[in-house]
Amino acid sequence: MILFTKLFLAHLFGDFIWQPNSWVANKELKKHKSVYLYIHILLHGVLAAVLVGEINFIPYAALITVTHGIIDLIKLHFQKDKTKRTWFVLDQIAHILVLIGIVLLYENKTIINFWQNNTFWILITAILLLTKPTSIFIKTIISIWAPESKNSHQDNSLIAAGNYIGILERLFVFGFILTGHFEAIGFLLAAKSIFRFGDLKEAKDRKLTEYVMIGTLISFGIAILVGLTVQALLL
Repeated sequence: MILFTKLFLAHLFGDFIWQPNSWVANKELKKHKSVYLYIHILLHGVLAAVLVGEINFIPYAALITVTHGIIDLIKLHFQKDKTKRTWFVLDQIAHILVLIGIVLLYENKTIINFWQNNTFWILITAILLLTKPTSIFIKTIISIWAPESKNSHQDNSLIAAGNYIGILERLFVFGFILTGHFEAIGFLLAAKSIFRFGDLKEAKDRKLTEYVMIGTLISFGIAILVGLTVQALLL
């Protein structure tokens, strides 16, 4: 775990802290002809080697350099203005997967260690359950009470914001339960209620208020139930 932490720290320094916006702009403009691209990928290898601090790790640091360059080149050549966000996410996921692979390779482990780990599977299943599946379940359950949509309110809302907020709040509740911070759940619920109060008061729609409250309580209830279940399974 300490090896991955060091490599991830090197990644944070190389990709964010020590990469000026001027480098990013130059890379996007000149792509593989940008000198800053090669400085950037070399920096990742050097940082990884220095932070790990082991002679035997130098070949693996070189591998990080090469793979980082390949991933960045793919992103630079395929991303468009409208797809930058998507490629940014894919780029970061690819880099993290490479770091995980380097750790497994360096420590003579295999992916089987994860596949045979019960805790890993329980956590992954619970987290996945609390995302889209739970959103669909809640939407289906409370659809019978769904108030009529009002375009004036929809225009002022981010696309699918409510869905993402629900997913995030469930993941927060799940994390709070696993770490034993039950009091934080009350704080989260209170904070959401405060932020929602103004909108609901302005809407002057009792049905909408009740609809939101039912959805919120079901969402929190499922997250708490899943968290307690996972906590019991991991004991």
